[in-house]
Amino acid sequence: MTKAYLPTRSLIRISGKDAQDFLHSLITTDVEGLPENEARPGALLTPQGKILFDFLIWRDGEGFALETDTAQRDPLMKRLTMYKLRAAVDLAALPDDGVTVFWGDDANDGAIVDGAFAKAGIALSRRPGQHADGPAEAYQALRIAAGLVVSGEDYALQDAFPHDILLDKNGGLSFRKGCYVGQEVVSRMQHRGTARRRVAHVAADAALPASGTEITANGKPVGTLGSVSDKSALAIVRIDRVGDAVANGVPLLAGDVQVTIALPEWTGLTFPAEAEGAET
Repeated sequence: MTKAYLPTRSLIRISGKDAQDFLHSLITTDVEGLPENEARPGALLTPQGKILFDFLIWRDGEGFALETDTAQRDPLMKRLTMYKLRAAVDLAALPDDGVTVFWGDDANDGAIVDGAFAKAGIALSRRPGQHADGPAEAYQALRIAAGLVVSGEDYALQDAFPHDILLDKNGGLSFRKGCYVGQEVVSRMQHRGTARRRVAHVAADAALPASGTEITANGKPVGTLGSVSDKSALAIVRIDRVGDAVANGVPLLAGDVQVTIALPEWTGLTFPAEAEGAET
């Protein structure tokens, strides 16, 4: 199956002569540098730098489209309206029912290219509305394989920084533009190299327990299972603690199931203990 329908995704259109400047100064994504026909991830942060809303953004004619979880759409519109003030910006919920995604041989089916999947080496595109009947589970397995997380399944809103979910690696976080909400905290994490929580692949020889199960090493927590697909899952883990466990041969457990944990290869990240060992 190379197509899937995602019924719990909704869209917002942002238009008007100030739309680009408005978004560029508000969200994590480099809106000015956003190419045509490509969706990139992004987030609206709290002043403390944590993710308040997550979404995909792409150019839509003279404006922009934001794709987000249906449960987030109305609260996100309300928050954007609060920031709009006197800017010449119009916000509208689009009527499309869900989003259809295409990959493999169908990836270039005239839809918007997903830039985050492209970073992971997977050709996938998106089209608002229902254009196929494929199961969402197929897309879920592909997303896990790509190492791409979503709020509600892999982390809670207002409980993660952009670095935690790899926005600094998948095109959703710019360090070259001016200020936006939460930018000071995020920039400090980047320059000081203090990001310690990262998305990781979790694998086991048996079926993994449910999402939300704690991952431990020597009885101490290192992370929590997020999206699960049989023997594979995603988790946001403390890379320093996982690195120490791996370096010292300490088993990693998701509940009672022994697991292996690896950082997505496309990120170029390594566990701290691994990096230190490579230098000796």
